[in-house]
Amino acid sequence: MKRFRLTAFLVVTIAALAGGGVLHLTGFAAEGDALWVAGTVVAVVPAVWWVVSALRMGRLGVDAIAVLALVGTLAVREYLAGAVIAVMLATGRALEGYALRRAKRDLTALYERAPRWAHRYTDDGPRRLEISEVRRGDRLLVPAGEMVPVDGVVARCPAVLDESALTGESLPVEHPVGASVRSGVVNAGPAFDLRATGTAEESTYAGVVRLARETEADTAPVVRLADRFAAWFLPLTLALAGSAWALSGDPVRAVAVQVVATPCPLLLAAPAAIASGLSRTARRGVVIKGGGALETLGRARTLMLDKTGTLTRGRPEVVDIVPAPGHTAEEVLRLAAAVDQVSSHVLAAAIVRAAAQRGLAVPAVVEVREEPGSGTMGTVAGRHVRVGKAPPNASSSWMATQRSRAALDSAMTVWLCVDGELAGVIFLRDAVRADAARTLRRLRSAGIERVVMLTGDRREVAESVAAVLDVDEVLAERTPAEKVAGVREEAGRAPTIMVGDGINDAPALAAAQIGVAMGARGSAASTQVADVVLTTDRLDRLADAMDVARRARRIAVQSAGVGMGLSLLAMLAAALGALPPTSGALLQEGIDVAVTLNALRALRAGRGTRVPVDTSMGHLLHRFDEEHARLRPALDLLREAADALDRPSSVAIPRLRRVHDVLVKEILPHEQAEESRLYPALGSLLGAPEATVTMSRSHVEISRLVARVGRHLELASSHGLLPEQLDDLRACLYGLHAVLTLHFAQEEEAYFSLGEAGQ
Repeated sequence: MKRFRLTAFLVVTIAALAGGGVLHLTGFAAEGDALWVAGTVVAVVPAVWWVVSALRMGRLGVDAIAVLALVGTLAVREYLAGAVIAVMLATGRALEGYALRRAKRDLTALYERAPRWAHRYTDDGPRRLEISEVRRGDRLLVPAGEMVPVDGVVARCPAVLDESALTGESLPVEHPVGASVRSGVVNAGPAFDLRATGTAEESTYAGVVRLARETEADTAPVVRLADRFAAWFLPLTLALAGSAWALSGDPVRAVAVQVVATPCPLLLAAPAAIASGLSRTARRGVVIKGGGALETLGRARTLMLDKTGTLTRGRPEVVDIVPAPGHTAEEVLRLAAAVDQVSSHVLAAAIVRAAAQRGLAVPAVVEVREEPGSGTMGTVAGRHVRVGKAPPNASSSWMATQRSRAALDSAMTVWLCVDGELAGVIFLRDAVRADAARTLRRLRSAGIERVVMLTGDRREVAESVAAVLDVDEVLAERTPAEKVAGVREEAGRAPTIMVGDGINDAPALAAAQIGVAMGARGSAASTQVADVVLTTDRLDRLADAMDVARRARRIAVQSAGVGMGLSLLAMLAAALGALPPTSGALLQEGIDVAVTLNALRALRAGRGTRVPVDTSMGHLLHRFDEEHARLRPALDLLREAADALDRPSSVAIPRLRRVHDVLVKEILPHEQAEESRLYPALGSLLGAPEATVTMSRSHVEISRLVARVGRHLELASSHGLLPEQLDDLRACLYGLHAVLTLHFAQEEEAYFSLGEAGQ
C-alpha cells in the first residue's frame, strides 16, 4: 500500500508539472499556473504529515524545510518552482523506497524461500506433509532439487548439497552418511534420506528467518545523523533565508534558499547505503540485527575472541596415532573406530570420523559394553578390544613418553588395548581453524588494531593457540563474570567486537559494542544476545561483514557529505540572487538523485580485504586441498617406519618399502602437480610470483629426502639394513614427517583457505 501511495504521489506531481508546462506553451498561462499550484498543494499535504509524525516522536526533521519551501513558492507566486519541488519530493521518496526495497531484497529472500513441505516415510512410503508436522526422529526423503526441510542427519547414501543460501559458498558440498546437515540448503545430488534431529521451529533456517526479520535499516547512528543535522540545518536555513530577504528586500531570495535546502541528501543517502550493506552481508551468510550494528561494526578497533569453537573448530580431531611396538597406526585406528562406532562419546565420534576420512574399512563389533568414565569395550573378529583410559595398572617407558607428549601438546589421549595388551594411543586436539590466521590478518587490514583472546581454558593451551595466530593478548582461565569484566575494560578504550559461540559467552557478547555469535553450532543464548550472527561455521565471514560495514558507512557519509556541501553552496548562491527558485529546484533534484544512486553502490561488491578467487581457481584449490586430506594419513607411515628401524630388517624393510612407494607414487606427484599447476596460478592471483618461492624450496627438500630414502633402500636390498645406515635413515624419515607436516599446514593456511572463502 505504501508503495502504491508513493507511486501515485509521483505520477500526480509529474502530471501536474508536465500539464502546466504544456498549457503555458499553448497560451493558457493561467490554467497552467493553476495546475502547478494544484501539484504544489498535493505535495504540501504529505509533507505536513511527515513533519507532524516526526514531531510526535520528538523530532523536527528536515521535511519542515520542504513545507516552508512549498508554501513560500505559493506566497511569492513562483508556481513552477513549487511544482518542481513537488516532483522533487515525490521522486526522492520514490527513490528512497526503491533503494530500501532493492537493498532488503536479499534479506527478504531469506524468509520467502523458507521450506514449507517435507516428505515423511510412512508404511505406504513417503508422504508429503506440512513442515510444521515434522517431529524429532522422523525419517524424511529429500528429493533431488528440493530444500532440506529441518536439521537432521544423513541416513542413507551421501548427500550433495548446495549450501550457498546459508554460506555463500558456490560449490556443492558432499556429506557422508551420519553427517549433520542444516535446513535451508538444497539437495544438488540424488535423493537421500534424512533423520530429523529437530522440528521446523528448532531448525537452523527458522533461526535465520527470525534474525532476518529483526534487521532494520533506519536505526543506524549514521542514519540518525539526519535528525541531529536538522537541529542546526533548519535554523541555518531560516537564518540565511531571512538575511537574504532582509538585506535585499526580495522575498523570492528567501524562497530560493529554502528550495535548494530541501530535501536533505543525508535523509535519502544514509538509509539506502546502510540497507544496501545489510543486504550485502546477508548474501555472505551474515545476519546483522539492524543498521546500528552495521555502522558500529564498521568503526570497531578492538577484536576479542573466545577460543573454543571460534578460533578452533570446537570439536576434538585426531591429530596423531602412535602404535605400541608390534602394531601399526592403521590397525590402532581401525580397531578403535570399530568399538567407538556404537558410542555416543564426543571423542568416539572424532575417532570414527578419522577412520572414515582415511578410507578404512571398519569391522563389525559385538558384545559391546560401555563403562562411563572408563571407556568402551567389545569383541572385534574374535579379539577383545577396549578403548578409553589407560589400564590402571599399566606402566612402561613407552606410556610415560606418550603421556609426556600429550602434556606438552595439550592433547587428549585415547588408549587402545587388544586382548589385555596395550596396542596404541590416539591423540586428539581441538585444532585451530584453517581460516583463522588469514581472517585475523584481513581484520587487521580492515582497521582492527588490537586482538585479544578471552577464554576459560588453561593458559598453556590458550597461549599455544595464540602463538600460531599472532594474538596481542591472552586472557585465560576466566569465568563468565571475568569475561564480562574483560570485555567492558576493552570496550571502555575503543569500539570492541566480541566473538563467541557458547552459553557462557552470552554475557560477554552483550557487554561489547558488537557481539558476534557463531550461529551454525552456537548456543541459542549467544545467538539471541548477539548483534551479528554468522549463519555458517566460518570465521572468515566476519572479515567479509566488516569489509561491507566499512564500505557502506564510508559511502553513506560520502554521499551525505557531498550532497550537504553542494546544497550549502547552492544556498549561498540563492541568497546572493544568483539562483532563482525554479533553477534551484532543478539543481537540488539533480543532487538528490545523484547521492541516492551513489548510496546504492554499497549493493555491489567492493574490493575489501578478500583476495578475489574465480571459479576455476577455486576448483583448483579445492582439488589440492582434498588431496591433502587423502595424503595426510601417509604421514603417519613415516614415523611408523622410523620407529621400526630398531626392529629386525625383516620387519623394518617392508615398512620402509611401503613408505617409499607412497612417497614416490603419491606424495611426489602431488608436489610436482602443485609446482607446475597450482603455484603459477597462485603467483598470478596474488600478483607476485615470489609468493610461492618458499613453498617451492620445501618441494626441493622433500624430493631430496625421498631420493635419499631410496638410496638407503638400494643399499639394503642385498645385505639388509646396516647399523651405519640407521641414524641417517631415521633422520630422513623424521625430517620428511616434519617438513611435510609443516608444508601441508602452510599451504592450507596461506593458499587453500582462499578457496574456502568462495567468491
